[in-house]
Amino acid sequence: MKPEIIITARGHAGTMATLQSEFSSHLLSEAPDRASFLKQHAPAVRGLATFGPMPVDGKLMDALPKLEIISNFGVGVDAINLDDAKKRNIIVTNTPDVLNPCVADTALALILNTVRKFPQSEVYLRGGNWASRGPYPLTSSIGGKTLGVLGLGRIGEAIAKRALACGMKIRYHNRSRKDVPYPYDPDPVTLARNCDVLIVVTPATAETSRIVNAKVLDALGADGFLVNIARGSVVDEPVLLRYLQEKKIAGAGLDVFADEPRVPPEFFGLDNAVLFPHVGSATVETRKAMGDLQIENLRRHFTGKPVLTRVA
Repeated sequence: MKPEIIITARGHAGTMATLQSEFSSHLLSEAPDRASFLKQHAPAVRGLATFGPMPVDGKLMDALPKLEIISNFGVGVDAINLDDAKKRNIIVTNTPDVLNPCVADTALALILNTVRKFPQSEVYLRGGNWASRGPYPLTSSIGGKTLGVLGLGRIGEAIAKRALACGMKIRYHNRSRKDVPYPYDPDPVTLARNCDVLIVVTPATAETSRIVNAKVLDALGADGFLVNIARGSVVDEPVLLRYLQEKKIAGAGLDVFADEPRVPPEFFGLDNAVLFPHVGSATVETRKAMGDLQIENLRRHFTGKPVLTRVA
């Protein structure tokens, strides 16, 4: 008998196909009646394969009394209530490391595009302005600028290495110092004051909610740039929008938003914002690697082996 699992939503196609082949799988997001669906499958379901932002809390866990493991597709587990899982002795896994290079590449692209305004210059060319109005206005180099990394974890360190190769200087803030050669700032405000580009790489938790607020943006100042590849919740989005509209900061590069995929349309008209549709890890190779790890954690658990990437 194949182990029974629930897949919370449609995700990466190759991963979905393997999950549905190797396990007895049931798709929650397409159930016409969620309560009836959970009641029907509760006696046998032992695992959850989670995709996207659907909340996984104690109420859902209690509806599945045989649940043993929640295997998440992605590093961020902010949609999963870890305390609720711990109380019920449910294992939670994620997919770290395999996406670090890809997300770091996206971060560097956002830094370059935000400071150099490459997307805006392409729009300028496509609009016929080069011939009619002359060269695109000068922008600013990233070489020699200081990158402040808010959250110097594995992805943050990969970003720092790429930025160093472009001639940037690095500073950082974490909850505690790390054994790295970069200067440490004791809080986000000080970090913002000491850098030219502030990049947010911190996990989304209750403690980091809106950690980038008006005080941080004031410290960043009118010549500073903000880049966010973490989660939309770590930035006070209405405040950021106002600061961009009023030119209180020089610009922002955003791959994540507070209510994805619904992005406030006021962002679209800004010439000092570069917007990506949450594509940080969106390559064929990386998404396959993430899915392979999600599946392997389920395989190992159901064959009595330790999972590879258990969330603490």
